[in-house]
Amino acid sequence: MENKRKYDFQRQMQARHIIMLSLGGVIGTGLFLSSGYTIQQAGPFGTILSYLIGALVVYLVMLCLGELSVHMPETGAFHSYAAKYIGPGTGYTVAWLYWLTWTVALGSEFTAAGLLMQRWFPSISVWIWSALFAILVLALNAWTVKFFAESEFWFASIKVFAIVIFIILGAAAMIGFIPMINAQSAPLFSNVTSAGLFPNGAFAILMTMLAVNFAFSGTELIGVAAGETVNPEKTIPKAIRMTLWRLIIFFVGTIVVLSALLPVSDASVLESPFVAVLERIGVPYAADIMNFVILTAILSAANSGLYASSRMLWSLADKKTISPIFAKLTKRGVPLNAVLFSMLGGVLALFSSIIAPDTVYIVLVSISGLAVVIVWMSISASQFLFRRRYINEGNSVNDLAYHTPLYPFVPIVSFMLCLASCIGIAFDPTQRIALYCGIPFILFSYGSYYLTQTIKKRGVDNEE
Repeated sequence: MENKRKYDFQRQMQARHIIMLSLGGVIGTGLFLSSGYTIQQAGPFGTILSYLIGALVVYLVMLCLGELSVHMPETGAFHSYAAKYIGPGTGYTVAWLYWLTWTVALGSEFTAAGLLMQRWFPSISVWIWSALFAILVLALNAWTVKFFAESEFWFASIKVFAIVIFIILGAAAMIGFIPMINAQSAPLFSNVTSAGLFPNGAFAILMTMLAVNFAFSGTELIGVAAGETVNPEKTIPKAIRMTLWRLIIFFVGTIVVLSALLPVSDASVLESPFVAVLERIGVPYAADIMNFVILTAILSAANSGLYASSRMLWSLADKKTISPIFAKLTKRGVPLNAVLFSMLGGVLALFSSIIAPDTVYIVLVSISGLAVVIVWMSISASQFLFRRRYINEGNSVNDLAYHTPLYPFVPIVSFMLCLASCIGIAFDPTQRIALYCGIPFILFSYGSYYLTQTIKKRGVDNEE
């Protein structure tokens, strides 16, 4: 009996591609546009602290993912791990949650990209730009894996370069090496402590922690791409190490500069705190430069998002839990049907953001926000259960090409920290909707899985 697929995935991604794919998914509008609001909510010191805690959570989750993805390098990885070690219903639900996370993001990113183009081309409608960017991202994903990876590498490189320059200029302004316009020279850290360490109370950190966790989402793309990576046993651990320290430098370094150079009173009212800081330093065309950087950041995140969502669909089809049409690969190793269906989901999210922003779209956004943290919890739980089973079967931890340190401390702590974020949502009226919408969606996913499996089993029994 022949089970072999006609075409297979091509292992063409290098470590540099995986690192930039992960950074591309993480560094987006959350850092470039929303960071001012976070500073205003928790205060400069509180924001720095919450980003450090967020980095710790991501680090622990990635240590768990490293062991799983090196031992079992699969495309759509953590859905497969959850299905194998937690339960098939959980794997199915995690995959749909993650698919929804990225397709909703696609809709909002195409809208944001269209709005940014209005600065330069005010006479051209937003939807025309949104459509053009959607076609571009679709083309990048539909050609070859190598073409996609290379395009993402350069997209992500632009924003990484911009952040590095921003941190260098900001640090120079902080110590007085570059004089600031209409502001005190060499402010150092006076803004960070001027309003007190926790101006809105220490509990505000828990509120920003939720947003910070979502800001770090995308790092797990390393695991999604494991099945299309050259030498995963070497590439994946290297990518995890390099991605994490870069994220900490970029996110925490950026927040330190923003906190030091922007008074708290100004932070919340600004559309982009980056533009305000660059204008204070005296960088010409600061708004246009940042508009271009944010545009590439959005397209980079959309590019990563379409990749991630299509691989989740392929993985579900490969496990025979949805239609096999999504498991078909082109001769270049691209799951084109899964890419097209994911893009359709992104277009529907785009329409819902325009037609029903206060109803349908807010439900989608709420579910996708909660979904990332639940996916991280599934990674931690899968690693905990995998290691326990691996040892019980008489294997040695030393035989693993990469193993999570400090087991079982790392998976337990990472799971509990993620769970704390989910519980924290209940105490924030603005984010509570995530639970109201997310929990029914999870129950619906479990129910639909067991219903389809029951129907499928009855069909097999009737044939016999």
